[in-house]
Amino acid sequence: MTNKFETAALQEVSGRRLLLNVELNQQDSSQWIEENAKALDNLISQNGAVLLRGLKISNAKQYAHILQTVFGEALSSYTYRSTPRTQLRGNIYTATEYLETETIPQHNEKAYANKWPMRLGLFCMHPATEGGETPLADSRLIYQMLPDDIKQKFIEKGVKYVRNYGDIDLPWQEVFQTDDKAEVETFCRDNALEFKWNSDGTLTTSQVNPAVAEHPVTGEKVWFNQAHLFHVSSLPKETQEHLLSTYKEEALPRNSYYGDGSPLEPEVLEQIKRAYEQVTFKFSWQKHDLLLVDNMLYTHGRKPYSGKRKVLVGMTRTHSH
Repeated sequence: MTNKFETAALQEVSGRRLLLNVELNQQDSSQWIEENAKALDNLISQNGAVLLRGLKISNAKQYAHILQTVFGEALSSYTYRSTPRTQLRGNIYTATEYLETETIPQHNEKAYANKWPMRLGLFCMHPATEGGETPLADSRLIYQMLPDDIKQKFIEKGVKYVRNYGDIDLPWQEVFQTDDKAEVETFCRDNALEFKWNSDGTLTTSQVNPAVAEHPVTGEKVWFNQAHLFHVSSLPKETQEHLLSTYKEEALPRNSYYGDGSPLEPEVLEQIKRAYEQVTFKFSWQKHDLLLVDNMLYTHGRKPYSGKRKVLVGMTRTHSH
């Protein structure tokens, strides 16, 4: 295997050039990565995502070393969390720990925040018996597919994310990784989060961020937000009905609005979801597959599954609006 890769060298998965088969020969995986790190990073920038198949990675420590080698810097800790995960060694985390029956919608990692990772690595230690794919979608195509009037309204107003941390969603102690309210307040001030402590000890935060971003390397416009995912309508119908009958709208665990606080129209949310659906594709995980992603150029999600599934995640290169 040469250490010079071009997009043309990638094999197709579901009609997209994505797969690079690794021939280790007498090398171990870490050595192969070290020799090809720069070329791989360039390939991620060109293609948006690359699936490496043929590596042999035995544990979280080795995986962390491999990601740091490819991405050229230390891995980021998962702060201001949105989903439950378990931290392993070297800022490696389990994939989101939702029930195997649940679908995780397409999203760019931490697009709800004003700082996010530019690079993601997802490593399959054990594929599910059935299902459990990690679908991908090109954020540039989503932007291009949406009607101009919808894009313009979001560009002008942005997206407001409101979170109430409590028993249903993650508690604030887990989200901010501290029990110290002063530390939480400092984080909120440093990251443009409005916050309010409630009488019962719970916390409410809100933040307005752009809905569209420009990629810092390619200059391309991408649809980069989690308006559809944060909105209560993204939940299963029974869950929606239960929450809306139990809580006032402003007390929902999480919800999204236009940046001025006005409601997102159901028909607009449906058009956004359809755009994601039309450009999403998936592949079946194989053991030791490593998916390297430019987090602004590609979204990811998760399909329901059965059987044991273990996917590890690392992220780095923090970027901000």
